[in-house]
Amino acid sequence: MNDTILNDAVAATAFRRLVAHLQHRTDVQNIDLMGMAGFCRNCLADWIAEADGNLTREQARELIHGMPFSEWKDRYQTEATPEQLEKMKESVAKNADSH
Repeated sequence: MNDTILNDAVAATAFRRLVAHLQHRTDVQNIDLMGMAGFCRNCLADWIAEADGNLTREQARELIHGMPFSEWKDRYQTEATPEQLEKMKESVAKNADSH
């Protein structure tokens, strides 16, 4: 992928909007994001921590979730069904060639 298509200011604005959208849509489960897109809020946080180099995974997850991850989990995360887990497994397998 050519990452020079967008300048940093445009990319940052779009990223902030994505984070705000994910914080607003607490009804959308991470497992469903994984099943459909092959990534979720936690993946995004992990990418942030990796890119930053100074943030821990937990600090990055708090940035993405808008609260400590344990609190987000208690408030919004539901138990994954076997179907959701299978769909996630199939979706994540498609990621192997991308990075």
